[in-house]
Parts: sequence; structure tokens; C-alpha cells
Amino acid sequence: MDNQRRILIVAYDDAQILDIACPSGALDVANRYDAAPPYAIELATLGRRAARSSAGIVLEAGRALEAVTGRLDTLIVVGGVGYECAAADERLLAQVRRLAERSRRVASVCTGTYVLAAAGLLDHRRVATHWGYGEQLATRHPVVAVDVGPLYIRDGNVYTSAGVTSALDLTLSLIEDDHGPTLAHAVARELVSYLHRPADQAQISMFLAAPPPGDRMVRDLAGYIASHLAEDLTPGALAARAGVSPRHLTRLFTAHLDPTPTRAVRAARAEAAAHLVRSSGLSLAAIARRCGFGSAQTLRQAFLDHFGVSGDRIRRMPDMPRARVPSGQKTPVS
Repeated sequence: MDNQRRILIVAYDDAQILDIACPSGALDVANRYDAAPPYAIELATLGRRAARSSAGIVLEAGRALEAVTGRLDTLIVVGGVGYECAAADERLLAQVRRLAERSRRVASVCTGTYVLAAAGLLDHRRVATHWGYGEQLATRHPVVAVDVGPLYIRDGNVYTSAGVTSALDLTLSLIEDDHGPTLAHAVARELVSYLHRPADQAQISMFLAAPPPGDRMVRDLAGYIASHLAEDLTPGALAARAGVSPRHLTRLFTAHLDPTPTRAVRAARAEAAAHLVRSSGLSLAAIARRCGFGSAQTLRQAFLDHFGVSGDRIRRMPDMPRARVPSGQKTPVS
């Protein structure tokens, strides 16, 4: 296997099947697009026992963890509701530690961070995990710097990611590191993924932080806005997409989401841009283009309007700023 990148995915009972399928599926597509060197993907468990996923689907392991020898390119530990038992299994932890020493890089998906942390592999590192499990992880492992904001984080040769589908974003990032953006974009298109979300994109957007809008059309448009920030999101374009008049669209947004369509779009763009300012290193002009603002100056004004602080201040703040609540608005938009 000298001419292949060995990828070993560590599974256990009650693992989340998407945590396994997202990395393995994306890497398989990369191989079909002639990744050179290609990825050699294996699923491994203790004793090569079949792993029962939390969905009830049983996965056959290709290797026993104890039998894996030689160098690995990437070790991936998945998450799932079985993470507590996995993180308490000293045999599993011993094998994860041993294999991490043989790996060029180590990664986890979702609550797989608990296994890596229990193995002592995350001490004094900044890590991501699913937003619902970050506080518990930080309490259990105080020397681990837990950040539930980003989709994934790279700290040295250790990569950690948030819940389930963020495994795809992480894997696309690994593919881009290995083979460049052209192949990563081809894989994303093949998987019908609109885009490769940046690492720092928030796990919870303004549209997910609160209860979902009661109107299905508003829910669908909210999701569209969040994933198409650089496109035409004027009220007219959104109304045409929904098949209603701009006036009716505004009534629906005001009733079910509180802000008007224009303000909802501006808030979504400002929040995405703030995350990029904090961790991407991109210029304000580049961030403005990516997030749908006409210019860096327009972005600066959006930051002042939405957060009450400048872009430079946002970059220096220890935590993401909270949105201001404009006069007359019933609830914050983030």
C-alpha cells in the first residue's frame, strides 16, 4: 500500500452511521475522480467484530484494530450514542493511542472527540464537537479547549469536527489538502453538495438558533438563504423562487421569522462574515464577496448595524459578538 493513502475508520456499537458514511463516501468518490495516490479505506473494530450502528444497521469490519500494523495516513474516530462506552473502553483507547502514533493525521467526527480526549490525544488542543456535547466534554477534560462554534478545527495534525454532516465538510477539507481544490470541488458536486462550507461556519445559524418558522415556505427559504449567501437574495428573487408576491413574502417572514426578508438576509450574511473574519485570515473584500456584500465598506456597515462593532473588533474578540436588538424588534435575529 505504499502508493495509497491508508485511511482507517474506527467504529464501535451504536456509532452514528453518517459519521462513517460521510468520510468513506467522499473518499470513495475522490478515488473515482482519479485521486493520486488513491485512498485505501478500511473500517476497523476491536476484534474485527461487526459494529451495530445506532440506526440498527450492522457494518462488517474489514480489520481488527489490534492487527493493524504499518503507517497510516489518517485515523478517523467516529461518534454516535455509543461514545460513552467507547470512551470508557481501555482496550479501544489503547489501540487508538497506538494507531495515532502511526498516523500522519488524526481526526474525529462529532462525539468521537470524547474517545480522542479519553485517549489523551486532545490535551492542550483546540477542538470542535457537536454543539450539544461541548459543555460536558469541557467539564470532563478541562485541559482540552472546546469550541462548539466552528464546523471543524485543525490543531496541528489533529482534526475534529461537529455533528454528523460536518464530517463531509471535514473530509472535503482533507481531500483539498491532499489533492487541491479542483478535486475537492468535483467531489462536492458529485455528492450534490452545494458548496464546501468553511471550517469556521457556525454550527447553528440564525435560522436554527430559535424554533423553526411555522410556515414551510419560510423554512425552505431560510435554508436557501443560509446556503446561497453570495447569490441574488433580494425580496423579488426570493418571492419568485417561492412563487408569491414580494408583499406576501414580507408578510410571511414578519409573521413567522420576525425580521423582513431583507433584514433576515443581511443578518445571515453578517453572521457568516463575522465567523470568517474571526478565523479565516481572508481580507474583508474577499469575505464580502463570499458572503454576498457588494464591497468591504458595505460589510463594515453591516457589522456596525448588526453587532454594533467593527470588523477589526470582531477579529480581536474572544467570542462571537451577539447581534443587537433593533428598536421595535421583538426578538434578536441571531
